[in-house]
Amino acid sequence: MESVKATAPDADGGPGTDPGLIVLTLNSGSSSLKFDLYRARRRGAERLLGGEAEALGSRQARFRARDGTGATVLSEAVSIDSQAAAVARVVRCLEAARVPPAQAVGHRIVHGGPHLRAHCVVDDSMLRQLAAAAHFAPLHTPAALSVIGFSQRHFPGLAQVACFDTAFHASLPRVASVLPIPRQFSNEGVRRYGFHGLSCESIVRQLAADLPDRLVIAHLGNGASITAVREGRSVDTSMGLTPTGGLMMGTRSGDLDPGVLLHLMRVNRLDADALEDLLNHHSGLLGVSDIDSDMRRLHQEAASNVEARLAIDMFCHGVRKQLAAMIAVLGGADLVVFTGGIGENDATVRAAACQGLACMGVTVDWAGNAGARAPIPDTTSGGTVRVLESRENEQIARHARDLLLPPAG
Repeated sequence: MESVKATAPDADGGPGTDPGLIVLTLNSGSSSLKFDLYRARRRGAERLLGGEAEALGSRQARFRARDGTGATVLSEAVSIDSQAAAVARVVRCLEAARVPPAQAVGHRIVHGGPHLRAHCVVDDSMLRQLAAAAHFAPLHTPAALSVIGFSQRHFPGLAQVACFDTAFHASLPRVASVLPIPRQFSNEGVRRYGFHGLSCESIVRQLAADLPDRLVIAHLGNGASITAVREGRSVDTSMGLTPTGGLMMGTRSGDLDPGVLLHLMRVNRLDADALEDLLNHHSGLLGVSDIDSDMRRLHQEAASNVEARLAIDMFCHGVRKQLAAMIAVLGGADLVVFTGGIGENDATVRAAACQGLACMGVTVDWAGNAGARAPIPDTTSGGTVRVLESRENEQIARHARDLLLPPAG
């Protein structure tokens, strides 16, 4: 396998003279693992192979792989009980494919705690800091540490890079990041961190020269957040100390009156572990509908099930409120971008979320909104709504290249 010490690209950066870096990206969730293999150059990243292992540890576990064009080359029901086992399956998939071997591995890390706020090369010190901050994201960090450990053992000669979802939000001003609790807790790292940072980075990068001064990004998926971006920097965001906060999500509650938690502790005798399980795994769309956390299933049931309809309406209502809040933070919005699985593909949710925002300069070309992948501007209004693909793994590959290859001389 090739060493990570690749030759520096030539000054012109053309594909023929910039060999780039072959980066395997591993994006671990609480019950999933997404992977992509990229050739990352200075001027772009070409995906060679990708896919995901979903529903880990359940009977619905499935592994899929797609080639560089997005065509499915493998889809199988498999028994995969952990992220480490999912990585092992990814390795076998790569070995069977006609793709170049990885030269580096990049990892998405949801939460680095108060001290890890910039993308970096993995070393022993970084791993100790990440393990010490695991209590900030107990559903995600142990899984990420497991994936990094397995990757280090399987690819002992390759550099590993950690990319933090919280890094994009390191620019939050204190008025947005400090929580209204005694200062001693703030000094211990209890603050607003913000998440989906790699997704937000990818939107900013895609807009490039068209990046407006005032941008609102709605990342809507099983996890969901709204972020206000001024001149390319995060200035406020809906998620807080953890990815449980903000909007209601697939199985997460989002923001609650703190009195609700006190009530559940006193009356229902729930301890911290039971509360964590309730708020992260049994709330949100699933909790309200008592049917499913998947928006597609809820749309199918909504005509005949009032609770499914309520769950959808509550989600859209919450998105609309957060969009309005972030527009107010920015003093107006030049552009609203929808991204993520729901944001990119669910025209009904987008339309409902934008209803009522015309008073804030946001109106939509409803015919254009029906096309999930196309820009959807309203040519009669200064307010514009667009749909862009979230490209978290591509951002990881780009960061790995920038960290590991020297700049052109």
